[in-house]
Amino acid sequence: MNKREIFEQRRHFLQQMEEVAVQKQHAKLKLTARERLNILFDEGSFFELNTFVEPAKEIKKSQNAYGDGVVVGRGLIQGRSVFAYAQDFTVMGGSLGYAHGMKIAKVQEMALKFGSPCIGLIDSGGARIQEGINSLSAYARIFRNNVRSSGIIPQISVILGPSAGGAVYSPAMTDFVIMTNKTSYMFVTGPDVVKEVLNQEISMDELGGGNVHAEKSGVAHFVFEDEEHAIIQVRKLLAYLPLNNFDPLPVSMDVNFNAERQEYLNKIVPDDPNRPYDMKEIVNILVDNNTFLEIHEKFAQNILVGFARLNGKTIGVVANQPKVMAGTLDINASIKGARFVRFCDSFNIPILVLEDVPGFMPGAEQEHTGIIRNGAKLLYAFCEATVPRVTVITRKAYGGAFIVMNSLGIGGDFNFAWPSAEIAVMGPAGAIKIINRAELAAAADRKAAEQELVEKYKEEIANPFKAEELGMIDDVIKPSDTRRVLITAFEILANKQYSQPERKHGNIPL
Repeated sequence: MNKREIFEQRRHFLQQMEEVAVQKQHAKLKLTARERLNILFDEGSFFELNTFVEPAKEIKKSQNAYGDGVVVGRGLIQGRSVFAYAQDFTVMGGSLGYAHGMKIAKVQEMALKFGSPCIGLIDSGGARIQEGINSLSAYARIFRNNVRSSGIIPQISVILGPSAGGAVYSPAMTDFVIMTNKTSYMFVTGPDVVKEVLNQEISMDELGGGNVHAEKSGVAHFVFEDEEHAIIQVRKLLAYLPLNNFDPLPVSMDVNFNAERQEYLNKIVPDDPNRPYDMKEIVNILVDNNTFLEIHEKFAQNILVGFARLNGKTIGVVANQPKVMAGTLDINASIKGARFVRFCDSFNIPILVLEDVPGFMPGAEQEHTGIIRNGAKLLYAFCEATVPRVTVITRKAYGGAFIVMNSLGIGGDFNFAWPSAEIAVMGPAGAIKIINRAELAAAADRKAAEQELVEKYKEEIANPFKAEELGMIDDVIKPSDTRRVLITAFEILANKQYSQPERKHGNIPL
């Protein structure tokens, strides 16, 4: 057989493998590795590498497995270079052997070398038992590459099948995790082990399904009903991000915003300080039309984080949500906010903070599970960030939570407040019970006295004009002027310079 015939034979065999894969995956309502890559990349742009790599000799005796269960290469997304790997569950369950792992490591290292994002489409049974420690060694190299690339290139994991045991740690170290409902799972130990060790019956979906990780654990940033939407989300997400930490942010020339809705901001905050409103509505009015891409939407809903465009330019948004738990900061909200702030800082994405926070969540459960340590993560993240940072206080800004939410004192560049803002050490009702304890005790009509003292406290202490006079904020602005003020503020900060003290790295309170 001559070389041309060998070439044709190999290509024919590869086509047969793909046909078998299509049948197997489609029967499970799933796509093949190459079908997934075709959705991810611009049409015809995928350039596959190491197509005919073979598994270890002891495996090949019983398997015809060109590629060793993973497809890797480089393609274009909206014309920009991106590296990716897609595990093939139809070849040995997508299990990771040494050759499989080295293919993934190769594209990770190429992505880092050439300053391009790296995307993992994960559908794997985990480490290949037959290869023993060789498969574990390959995982170790993948993990190390995740860490080496962190903060230099965006890394995104899309879970499209099982991801179990040690395999979960690579996605966990990437910047964003996307899952599908009912067909993807992540867990360190599966249902069988849980039953054996704890005698608990639990399904794969209940233990580590997409909704569980999107709502409870916070591992998943997005969850979708099907693979196509999950993969398309990667394309949407990358449209906001630079290719690497030195690449400029993408800019859209298509700038539209709802000019008529700006006036609505003047009355969106209720007169009653205890009435909720939707901070997401404010975000969508301020930023360019239909550009707010919320991250972690189902997790820790008392804080909003996401990307948007303001006058065509990417910004990160961090906002308290008065509709949920009155916008208080608890452990999960602090962690969610801190991780997002650090991502934005890594990739030079300016941050807008919209603040309405009455404080940190009180209670024994929060204290005993580490609100001090975890709340400090958000404080640390803002203090550490060197990107342009602008805060707008819409209503409550009390105590330590006021400081944490990007105050001037921790390095915020601009702090603005609406006339409805209440800025103080604590809320009026609680404050007067401490300050005016004796006066209230002696009052003939305690309720009337309390009301009078609350109004006096608001007028003399808890108002934005006092904070402005003391230099604690930069300006009190009309809500309908906020978009214009923000555009100007970020333009002023576009060439922000900073210098960091020389050190290996800080020690964030993990």
